[in-house]
Order: sequence, then structure tokens, then C-alpha cells
Amino acid sequence: MKMTSFDPTYQKYPSRRYPLFAKNGMVNCSTPQAAAAGLEILKKGGNAMDAIIAAAAALTVVEPTANGIGSDAFSLIWVEKEKKLYGISSNGPAPMALSPEAVLADGKDDHGKIPQHGWTPVCVPGCVKAWTEITGCFGNLPLTETLAPAIRYAEEGWPLGAAQSRVWTERFLDYREKFRSPEFDEWFRTFAPEGRPYEAGEIVKLPNHAKTLREIAETNGESFYTGRIARAIDADSRAHGGYLRYEDLASYQARWVEPLTVNYRGYTVCEIPPSGQGMVALMALNILNNFSFREKDCAATYHRQLEAMKLAFADGLHYISDPRDMRIDAKDLLKPEYGRKRAAEIGDRAEVRTHDDPNSGGTVYLCCADAEGNMVSYIQSNYNAFGSGIVVKDTGIALSNRGFDFSMDPAHVNYLRPGKYTYHTIIPGFLMKEGEAVGPFGVMGAYMQPQGHVQVLMNYIDFGMDPQQALDAPRWQWIREKKVLVESSFSSEIARQLKARGHDISLELSPGGFGKGQMIVKLPNGVYCGGTESRYDGSIALY
Repeated sequence: MKMTSFDPTYQKYPSRRYPLFAKNGMVNCSTPQAAAAGLEILKKGGNAMDAIIAAAAALTVVEPTANGIGSDAFSLIWVEKEKKLYGISSNGPAPMALSPEAVLADGKDDHGKIPQHGWTPVCVPGCVKAWTEITGCFGNLPLTETLAPAIRYAEEGWPLGAAQSRVWTERFLDYREKFRSPEFDEWFRTFAPEGRPYEAGEIVKLPNHAKTLREIAETNGESFYTGRIARAIDADSRAHGGYLRYEDLASYQARWVEPLTVNYRGYTVCEIPPSGQGMVALMALNILNNFSFREKDCAATYHRQLEAMKLAFADGLHYISDPRDMRIDAKDLLKPEYGRKRAAEIGDRAEVRTHDDPNSGGTVYLCCADAEGNMVSYIQSNYNAFGSGIVVKDTGIALSNRGFDFSMDPAHVNYLRPGKYTYHTIIPGFLMKEGEAVGPFGVMGAYMQPQGHVQVLMNYIDFGMDPQQALDAPRWQWIREKKVLVESSFSSEIARQLKARGHDISLELSPGGFGKGQMIVKLPNGVYCGGTESRYDGSIALY
């Protein structure tokens, strides 16, 4: 049944959004239902940490095109009474049974690479552990309360949003062609029970998802890692030739980490350390510190941003991995003198960049703030849209495909080994100044993420934009070598000038590839000012 007489996925005219202000709290998410879930918890006496878990759990329900209960998660948490920023890495390692030898012996490699879908690229899911750790360390409320809105959405249903319906349809058509083996049957039973994708405005219910969330809440996550749910995951993995086992889940722990930082024009920019790629954004800003930017909309500004980003990625993709396997200290790549060295390599022409030695696209990003001054930057991902395409039988648990980023080349820093953490794309950001919190920010979207961080921060710091303008401004994305995509609102004249400098510029009409962002900044009077993503169903709930 057709839901509307119009096409809600097609927007003929650009919309205009203003930044929003709040006194007692703010929840910024990529869907209005998730923002409402966070606000509900704030009003029940929860703090920002409780609200972020409520919103994150809701997003596994109302935005399954980007994340799920089987996701990974990272977070930066500002505790106002301590004036301290905490970091947590809750991504999972490769299962102990997963090795290059096993993949090859079982004939599961994809032309010498880890396959993108199926059970093979599934690593240990981490987001549930993030929920329990953050709740246990900082929360006011138990998971039985913070997960209640998500359970309600899953049981009673919610109307599918326009932007998400477009992604759902694209993935369904793709998966229908690719997913022929029985291991994918549960995905179709869960997300296309009538043999078709859901339409915008149609009510979606996920009853198995609700049962699993309720069991997670009632056992404080123990069932997921050491109880009935863990055994169900193990059984389904074995039934389809997967490598994830009960023992991998039972031994998993999230890691509390010290954020990495760089000083950018008096602001302290904070990111999670490796194996995440947050330091790619920091490296680019460390390079850009050596230039003065007086004008945003000119070819020289964009050229330097692009070349700095390419240099940062050249080093990041060469060095970033499981910290135990990195060939260099991450902080060496962030030294001011190394930034100056790399900046000196930027001339007037586009170049193909390679790494140096400093010593010689599915993800959801959300952020939250409360009346006490606590703020949280949080990101959760199944990696590629619905992830691996695996949904654990009768549980609603969609598993990520993060193992796809492992290499089968023994010389590569991300060479697969059992128990290893691979290069990870999802990164929450946080901004400070003179020891005080300015606020959380983030832009999701695989390798777009550090590029989005740099663009949004420069819009705010260098060009004086408010959080909404900083997010709305036209974006670019470096792809490889000299290839750069720009979105439809990007200046055609500047694109021509960049082309004259040697950049291979292409126009991308779909906004989906440029990421979804959120941002909150705290004003001198304690009021919060926030922006949300206009390219998607972004929403801010105010308290």
C-alpha cells in the first residue's frame, strides 16, 4: 500500500535551519525518535550519560540502516564536577578462531580479501558493553529505565523516515541480488518480512529486537556476553560456519582510554586514540595550523584543506592499527614540528601523497548535554549500512562487518590475527578551551569522518559559523589520489579553480556520502547552542 501521494524522499527546495538553544539539556540525533528518547530520560532525572544510552539504544531500533545491537561504539564523556574528559573504546576484536589461514582453508576469502558480508567479517560486538560501562561509571538510572523508550519503539512500532526509507530500499535491492545463502535469511525475515522494503511513513515493528533489549536491560548486559544471548550468537555462528564464539563474548572488555589532542588556534581538539582514525583529523589540523585562513570560499583554502587531509590519511592508513601492532607512537604524528614539516610540502598543485616518518559508507553519531554541564560525544556503527547482513536468529541482533577492514597481506599493519583490533573509522570528537568544555561534535560516514571533523571545526573556529551553519556548509570528500567529490551546493566556480590546480573534481548529487553530523557548544552563560544534520532526518530535543 502506497503511504503518500507525494515522494517524501525528494526535496525540490533547500530548507533553512537555525541553531537551537537550550538551558537544561540538549539531545542531538540523526532521528527525532532517538532525540525524544534521550529527552524522556533527562526529564526522568537522568543525566547526559543516561540520555546518550537511551538515544543510542533507540537508534538501534529506529535507524537499523546504520547501526544495531551488534555495533561497536566509542565515546568522549565530559564530567563537569571533575572538569575531566573520559574516553571509552568499545569496539570488538577479531574472534580467536578467525585467522588468514582459517579464512583461506575454508574458502571464504574474496579474491584474497576478507569478504564484506556474511559471518566471516563479524567481530566481537562492543556497543552493549559501552552501555553498561557508561551507566555503571556515570549514570543515575539503570538500563531498565534508559532502554525503555527503545523497547517501546521496537514493540509498538514507529513510522519510517523519508531519508532512511531511501537507504532501506537501496540496500534491499542490493541484498536481494547478493544474499543467496541461508545465513542471510534472518535479515530478510527481520527487515523485509513482506518481501519488500518499508516505505516512508510505514509502521515498522521489531519484536525480536525488543525482547533482546529487554533481556539486556534486565541482566545489565550480562546475558549478551555470558548468558543466553551469548549462547544464541555462538549457536548461530556455528550453524553458518562463522568464527565468533561464546568465549570471545565472555572475555570481552571495553577499554577506558586517554583522549589524544592537538591545539588548534587556542582550542583543544580531542579524539579517541587508535585503533580509531580520530588522529587523522588531528594530523590534518596540526598541518593546517601552519596556514592563515582569512576566507572560506576560495580555492586556496579548499586546496590546503584537501592536501592536508591527503597527507594525514597517507600517514594514518599506513600507521593506525591495534595499538599493540603500531610501528610508531601515535603522539609522534601529532608533534607541531611534524605538522610544520608536512605543511611545507603543500604547494599550489594537487599531489598524490604517501606516508612519511615523523622521527627522521553505516554509522550514527549523537551528542548530549545536561543541566549540570555534563556532555557526551558518542558514535555507534554497524560499519556498512546494515553491517554484515547477518541477523542472529530470533534475536533481532544485526551484526557489524568491521572485520572487512582487516588485510590478508602479512606486510600490512592491519594484517588479520586472532584477537586483533583493526583500523576503525568511527570517531567521536570533543572541543575544549583553556581546560573548559566547549562541546561535543561529530560527522559520521566511514572515511568521510575525519574529513567532516576538519571541515566542521574550521567552519566554527576559523570562519565564525554557528553549529548549524558549520554543519550545513557545502562539503567535499577526498576519495583517493587526486579524486575529490563535492556536493551539489558547492561553488561551481571554486570547483573549476580546484580543477585548474590539478584536483580531479566530481559532483556527487546524493548527499548521503558526505556524512551526518551533530554539534553542541556551551556559551559563556551556560546555555547550549546546537546544530543537527540537514542532509538526513537530524533532530534536536531541548530541555
